[in-house]
Amino acid sequence: MNTRMTAVKAGPNTSSLALKPFADIEKLIAHLRPFTETLTVNKGEVVHYYEADVRQCWLLLKGSVALHRRGDGVVLNSESAPFILGVSSQLCSEHLYARALEDSEVARMPLELFNQIIANDGLWEYFSRLLIYTVSRIYEHCSQISQMSAYDIIRVQLVELLQEPDSVRLNTTAAAYIKSRTYLSRSGIMRILSELRTGGYITMQRGVLLDIHHLPQNIDAAV
Repeated sequence: MNTRMTAVKAGPNTSSLALKPFADIEKLIAHLRPFTETLTVNKGEVVHYYEADVRQCWLLLKGSVALHRRGDGVVLNSESAPFILGVSSQLCSEHLYARALEDSEVARMPLELFNQIIANDGLWEYFSRLLIYTVSRIYEHCSQISQMSAYDIIRVQLVELLQEPDSVRLNTTAAAYIKSRTYLSRSGIMRILSELRTGGYITMQRGVLLDIHHLPQNIDAAV
């Protein structure tokens, strides 16, 4: 049994990413897999929520994806396997799309069938924990980029980046990662990253974040 979820207790500074309900997601996937079609999605490929006008949901079995907002392409969330896509935005999926961050294995099934299995098998408790986690992740992201200073936003995004799988983190520059998730200018991001690197607060190589040693509370302390 996967115990990663129970090993973490929530605190005032705990990221919702650290509270991902692995055991609940894996329980859902175990019930759903027999009714799905398994596919491979290549890096950069978009995961479509409709197939022949039938709304789909996706089980992310291996790999990672980013959830984008249509129009400006801003990344609202990124997730690694295991995860289930397309079930928490059943009324507004046309405003969102997902793109693979690496070659990934997914399993597709009609959303209507997903809902039927949840009801018939009494999986509401597991499903509710997945929904709470997903909504918390997006709310956390939106709150951060709308209420914080540029430096505070970058601090948070660096911590998020360090928590990404190596397959994502080592193939994405820190500047590109932050730019895709915020409205900050590239020049402003690069300036702050340079100051943090020069001050020995982070280790980067060719723009890729390797480690965070200590992030000061404000940018003045980093220069």
